[in-house]
Amino acid sequence: MRVPAMHKTCGGGRPKKKIYYRVHELDRAMDLQKKPSSILQLKSIIQSQKSQPLLLRDLEKEVGFVQKWNFMAAIEKYPTIFRVRGGTGTSPMVMLTKKAEKIAAEEVNAREKMEPILVKNLRKLLMLSVDCRLPLETIEFIDFAMGLPCDFKKSMIPKYPEYFSVKDVNGRSYLQLENWDSSLAVTAREERLTHEGILDSVGSLKKVRISKDGNLPGRFAFRLSFPDGFRPNKSYLEEVQRWQKMEFPSPYLNARRFEISEPRARKRVVAVLHELLNLTMAKRMTSAQLDAFHSEYRLPDRLLLFLIKHHGMFYITNKGAKSTVFLKEAYDGSKLIEKSPLLVFWDKFVALSGRREIDSGIGMPS
Repeated sequence: MRVPAMHKTCGGGRPKKKIYYRVHELDRAMDLQKKPSSILQLKSIIQSQKSQPLLLRDLEKEVGFVQKWNFMAAIEKYPTIFRVRGGTGTSPMVMLTKKAEKIAAEEVNAREKMEPILVKNLRKLLMLSVDCRLPLETIEFIDFAMGLPCDFKKSMIPKYPEYFSVKDVNGRSYLQLENWDSSLAVTAREERLTHEGILDSVGSLKKVRISKDGNLPGRFAFRLSFPDGFRPNKSYLEEVQRWQKMEFPSPYLNARRFEISEPRARKRVVAVLHELLNLTMAKRMTSAQLDAFHSEYRLPDRLLLFLIKHHGMFYITNKGAKSTVFLKEAYDGSKLIEKSPLLVFWDKFVALSGRREIDSGIGMPS
C-alpha cells in the first residue's frame, strides 16, 4: 500500500511516495477469519429456523445465489458441525450435529456474561460523543463489532431506562445517555498504565527511562509498535518522544471545548480512536464504521491519513471486502490478546471443525 503523500527531492526529480509498511500478521488475521465467519453465519441461519431444519433449497433465499455455494461447501467440509438429512422423496435439510448443538447451547451463558460488559461499553460509547447521544443507525452499524445482539433495541435498551433512552432529533432516532458516570470516564489506556504501575493513586508520573523505539511509559504516552522494515532515524524518534510526553485532554471531555488544529487536541483525537477501538470485541473496525462517528466525535476530515500518520498504534489493511483498522497493541502476531466471553464461545464452536489455531478476532456479517 502506498500513501498519496510526497517527499521533495533535492535534485528536482519526481517526488518519492511514502511507503506504508504492511504488518503481515494482521493481514493474516483477516484471512484467518474467513472460515469461522462461514461456520458461524451458517450456525445462526440454522438456529433462526423456528419450526423445522433449514431446507437446502431455501439457503439461497437466506444468503443469495453466490454465497449459497460457499455454504454448501462448508456443509460438506465440516461433517462434525453440520449434517444433512433427507433426499429420495423428501427435500434435503441441514442441521447441527448433536455435538455442535451441545456446544451451541452454551451461547446463552456467553451472552449473559456479555450483557454487563455491553451495557458498560455502550455507556462509554455515548460518553465519548459531544452530546452524549448517537444515532441508532450508527450503533446498528457497529452492533456486531461490539458484540451487541442484533435485536438490542428491543432486548437490551428497554431493560436499562436508568442509563438509556431513545429520542427523536430532527426526524432521526438517537440513543441518549440518561446519566453521566465519572467512574466510567477512564480509558483502557489509563487502566493499563495503572495496572502496570506507571501511574500511582493520584495519577502522577514516576521516573522512567526513555526507550529507543519511541515508547515512553508515561502518563500521556501510548504504546507504539513500528512495522518490520520501518527504520526511524534519530530526529523522527525525538519528535515521537516529544509527542509522547505532550499532555492532552481526556477523550471523555467534550470535543467542542478544543480546536482540532491544536497539537494537544489532535493527540486527544488519537486517544478517542484508541478508546473507540478498545470498545469493540476484536479491537478493530472497518474504516467506514470509524467514519460513521465523524460528526458526533469531531474526527478529522482526512481520517485515513490521520490514522496512517500514527502507524505505530493503528494498522490499516485492505484484506477482505473492506479496509479494516486494527489497534496494534491488542494483538500478539495474528492473535487477539484478550477475549470477551462471546469470542471464547465462538472459538470453542469453530474448534469443532478441527482448526488448531482459532482467530480470536472472528468476524461475521450481522
